[in-house]
Amino acid sequence: MSNLLLDYQYDLPPELIADRPTVRREESRMLVLGRESGTIHHRLFTDLPAYLLPSDLLVLNDSRVIPARLHDPSGKIEILLLEHRSPRLWTAMVRPGKKLRLGVSVEVAGTTATVREVFEDGTRLLEFTEEPDLDRHGEMPIPPYFHRPADEQDKERYQTVYARDPGSVAAPTAGLHFTQEILAGLNHAFLTLHVGAGTFQPVKSDDLSHHRMHSENYTLSEETARRINETKTAGGRVIAVGTTTTRVLESQSPGALTALSGSTDIFIRPPYEFQRIDALLTNFHLPGSTLLMLVSALAGRDRILAAYAEAVRERYRFFSYGDCMLIL
Repeated sequence: MSNLLLDYQYDLPPELIADRPTVRREESRMLVLGRESGTIHHRLFTDLPAYLLPSDLLVLNDSRVIPARLHDPSGKIEILLLEHRSPRLWTAMVRPGKKLRLGVSVEVAGTTATVREVFEDGTRLLEFTEEPDLDRHGEMPIPPYFHRPADEQDKERYQTVYARDPGSVAAPTAGLHFTQEILAGLNHAFLTLHVGAGTFQPVKSDDLSHHRMHSENYTLSEETARRINETKTAGGRVIAVGTTTTRVLESQSPGALTALSGSTDIFIRPPYEFQRIDALLTNFHLPGSTLLMLVSALAGRDRILAAYAEAVRERYRFFSYGDCMLIL
């Protein structure tokens, strides 16, 4: 176990960062990693059903990404909406911050936003004169490492096919590989966690014990809680699709699951012992990220870093639009 940020780094050639999706969602590659053995197999995402048993249950995050990135008419001020507080109030990240100090107003999205509060982490509370029309003025909040503006393709592909409940400012990317046809053939259930920018905030402290996760809101329905309980009772595996799903399930109290709406700021890293999930489908994560730490807790840091090194050698595609890993 390590509590040092430097122990969760790896070398990634920049050309392996996928800034565009595959032509078809299901064409991604899939590295299959044994949690206990460390064995690695190279497969395609379409091979996923072959690794599942009839008693297994996939749990997916059905949050829908909102077009949360806004620019003023000059294009020099960028606002990333994070949380909808009320019809005209949002918390947001802004850039550059020096232009949006307390009390400053800016024209954006066909309305005017005024900074009502500046929080310790640099985010702002913005009050709009009218509810911003995101469908008309907003852009999909694709990751900055794409080094390009969002376009029409991102409106479809930076969204899972089962996305229902709007509220995320980043896609639960492990689900981007699924088609409706593949999902229909698998035993599955949904929960909702609205992904905030905090999930992807860089860890700034060399000592991980000093890092604090941002809180994110979730809903676990009665039906999904029941199906997870039944799966566990029957000896089946609960397979989380994505780290967001994992964080919701692992943040629940011991015992049988019950329906719940709440929030979680759980930070999963070694030597965390998982209580709710048995396996994980996930994408490849950024060096030094809390997501890389989460998968290291599940399979062991050395095994994860060895698998990532193998993925680099085999020229896998990394990050949001990249290939995936199945940890069993």
